[in-house]
Amino acid sequence: MKRFSVGLAGLFMALGTAAAEDWPQFRGPGGTAVSSETGLPTSFTKTTGLRWKADLPGRGLSSPVVVGGRVYVTASSGIRDDRLHVLCFDAGSGAKLWHRQLSATGSTACHPKTCMAAPTPVADESGVYALFATGDLAAFDADGTLRWYRSIVGDYPTVSNQVGMASSPIVYKNKLILPMDNAGESFLAAIDTKTGKNLWKTERPRVINWVTPLLRNHDGKVEVLFGGGRELVAYDVDTGKPLWTAAATGTIPSPSLDGELLLVPSRGVTALKLTGTETTEAWKSARMNTGMSSPLIYQGRVYALNPSAGLVICADAKTGEVLWQERVKGPFSASPVAGDGKLYVLNETGTLTVLKLGDHPEVISHSSIDEEALATPAISGGAIFIRGSKTLYCVGSKLGG
Repeated sequence: MKRFSVGLAGLFMALGTAAAEDWPQFRGPGGTAVSSETGLPTSFTKTTGLRWKADLPGRGLSSPVVVGGRVYVTASSGIRDDRLHVLCFDAGSGAKLWHRQLSATGSTACHPKTCMAAPTPVADESGVYALFATGDLAAFDADGTLRWYRSIVGDYPTVSNQVGMASSPIVYKNKLILPMDNAGESFLAAIDTKTGKNLWKTERPRVINWVTPLLRNHDGKVEVLFGGGRELVAYDVDTGKPLWTAAATGTIPSPSLDGELLLVPSRGVTALKLTGTETTEAWKSARMNTGMSSPLIYQGRVYALNPSAGLVICADAKTGEVLWQERVKGPFSASPVAGDGKLYVLNETGTLTVLKLGDHPEVISHSSIDEEALATPAISGGAIFIRGSKTLYCVGSKLGG
């Protein structure tokens, strides 16, 4: 069994999330953007270091997710961007196991940089749940059979975001947690993973928001932490009842949680110490301006990408003291991910920079897929999964080779 911290392992077990080697949702297990795996790859070229690559039928800002040796990814295509795709690949060989298509029921208007396949799907042992920016939501089993389908805009016709929606759902036991902040009817809901029906639905402010929720286990009680431009709210995962609130957050990058330390990205990073339902500010750093990417906590340190300066910034997680910064080539839309003592940073032109972490950073490599890359990478099975504008790449040694 791979070694990882007792605290993190306990959290995953308490929340019922996937095993550590899986990467089941946006930013991986628990939304931490951290993998417990070792022996991860550090570089690749077009001819070496790639396990496989697979063509995709359309664009997407959604990240790949990996559960049970299957890689799930979404895409959108068509003149109106109204063809919605869900695909499944074998993580070891890259063989396409299935490909399903849906027709959009909601508006496909959005900023040119994004598309309808912006929310990242979430997977569990039973299959995958795919949300699109059109408000179309579908559940497929691991073999591609449609379990249920919802048109969110059909149920709630005022749901609308002319810029494009990108918040991603997460799963807790039998509940699909659906974030639906927008200019119309806004809400956070728990959807029954077996039937697709609402278990609860809680009204939210009608404000456009692209943040993905987090789960927190507090004394055996699980909370959904959902940030937005006005405030971060903790909800009871079983009832949807608001429990407590914290300071306002940004509307694009997502918060990160490590034990009782919550990183809130908004004009820098604010670290909040959670004590029960009370929050106190541990520190604040304006230098850690994250732009669209989310910060992460790894081995007692906080890492953030400053897009305007093109910097990776490392700070002490307890004090917020900046320990070092390293210049890397941007710009960035993807969030950084970490594992095996390394930080993986993917820029918009498809260059992956790998840094060996420590008291002084060491840039190990720069590798490129030579195509647009706006999605956050995934780590699973000793490989890095990178989603480009046209292709899905698996970086790692070939299995059995």
